[in-house]
Amino acid sequence: MLGAPGCARSPKENGFDWVLMRLLANLKVTREEITAMGVGGLLMEIISRPQSREPEKAVIETDVTAVILAAGRSTRMGGPNKLLAEIGGKPLVRIAVEQALASRAESVVVVTGHQHERVEQALQGLDVRFVHNPDYADGLATSLKTGINAVPASSGAAIVCLGDMPFVGSGLIDRLIEAYAPERDGLITIPVADGRRGNPVLWSRKLFKELLALEGDIGARHVIQKYAEMVVEVPATGVSAFLDVDTPDVLARLLTKR
Repeated sequence: MLGAPGCARSPKENGFDWVLMRLLANLKVTREEITAMGVGGLLMEIISRPQSREPEKAVIETDVTAVILAAGRSTRMGGPNKLLAEIGGKPLVRIAVEQALASRAESVVVVTGHQHERVEQALQGLDVRFVHNPDYADGLATSLKTGINAVPASSGAAIVCLGDMPFVGSGLIDRLIEAYAPERDGLITIPVADGRRGNPVLWSRKLFKELLALEGDIGARHVIQKYAEMVVEVPATGVSAFLDVDTPDVLARLLTKR
């Protein structure tokens, strides 16, 4: 039987890996060598540690901010800004934001970019905070980072919603918030149906540094894979967690059904 410390579960290389390497190479592992691997334990930092080694501002872990990404150029739509397309007499982005406002999220941040003045006009009268991403053309990661940087210091988590997903209702957002369990290392919550993972995704503040390191036109899928043991899957029904209005055909089908 081999006893292993808690850091053995971490996907990051740490002192336990170094010990195993020495054992496999038939090298001695002494107390002095283990001590020299680092003060404070074999793992340099544990993301779920209740008290981080780095000083942090006081946060309320159960307070969640909704971040709506509404900065894209709608390139696949062939010209028109899809966020301003109306479904049932309302701009698509307004439907998404109103659902976030109706949820248990403490506050709502809307990240704008392309045609930001028109997007803000479409959301007139709603209790949201707008943050503009001047680098929206450089990819999705820039808008995600803009939104994460705008999360109030008191919030313990952010649920990242896409402005082109009008069928993500407040009920799904609430279930993702309810499933968030930082005390049990449940730091990421994701909707799932038929084995597929969708959106929105809730992120603990403890993972914000990972999100802020993203680059280009990519999402945070690899971060989810990296911290797979901290993911809580929440059952979703229908297409709400998967249907985004990306093309004229999708929009036309939605309008036909209305």
